[in-house]
Amino acid sequence: MTVTHLELANTVERIYRRFADLLRVDLIRLGKDDISPAQVALLFTIGEDELSVRDLLDRGHYMGSNASYNLKQLAESGYVERQVMARDRRSARLKLTKKGHELCQALHEFHEEYHDALTNNLEDQQEMETALRTLRRLEEFWTQTLRYGGVPINGSVAVQEARNRR
Repeated sequence: MTVTHLELANTVERIYRRFADLLRVDLIRLGKDDISPAQVALLFTIGEDELSVRDLLDRGHYMGSNASYNLKQLAESGYVERQVMARDRRSARLKLTKKGHELCQALHEFHEEYHDALTNNLEDQQEMETALRTLRRLEEFWTQTLRYGGVPINGSVAVQEARNRR
């Protein structure tokens, strides 16, 4: 069976939707009705760091207006602290509040259980590592294709650099 590029893209999209569904169930288990799975993804992206909005958008690959709305909601709900920069009032730094850290920790505990259930042995763990490498390779290919305006040719610098990073 030959796996196509489009099949991989469709699978990635379906997996993300299932992951969002799983987060929704986890939030219900925690009694949290003031935050969405998309907003949880923002919390995970911020993590322990203090980021500018631009850094957050770059790191998480979010769309600007959607992220702005969700960040406003997260600040209003007390999950994120937004500190406006003194020299440029349009810029802000973001960091998790205690409430945000506690939610992330609780969700990480659920997901450790999921991971343990999914990876029962060394072979399962190796398959997960292979899947991650493959997804990162696909991401790098798409990034390079966008950056250079077309499909990289097998001998190109972009393709060689991507292969060397694996």
